[in-house]
Amino acid sequence: MKDAAALTLYTTLGCHLCEELEAWLVWLGPQAPALHRVEIADDAALLARYGERIPVLEDAAGSELERGFEPARLATWLEARGWLDRAAWQKAQKIMPPANPESVRAVMHNGRRYLSGSWGEE
Repeated sequence: MKDAAALTLYTTLGCHLCEELEAWLVWLGPQAPALHRVEIADDAALLARYGERIPVLEDAAGSELERGFEPARLATWLEARGWLDRAAWQKAQKIMPPANPESVRAVMHNGRRYLSGSWGEE
């Protein structure tokens, strides 16, 4: 695994998706990543650019990752930079819930989707 360069996280107060990204980054990324958090609410230009896109993670070369809270996207981005902890990623994949709701046997009832068993169906 390569040494991590400085990473920038465009975020704002109370961004739960930003917190998810940070948690995944700690688990899957380089040891103690140097993470610089930028509060977008303090700058009109940043707010216009990132307001509907946060969290956005940026590497030192300026390459941005949107939706990094999605573990597979973050893992791919980290791997391309040589920063992915492959053992941690393999472990995470074993415990993550399925990405496809149908794979947990969702059923439709009166126009709403429920997990199987909610209406007595197994």
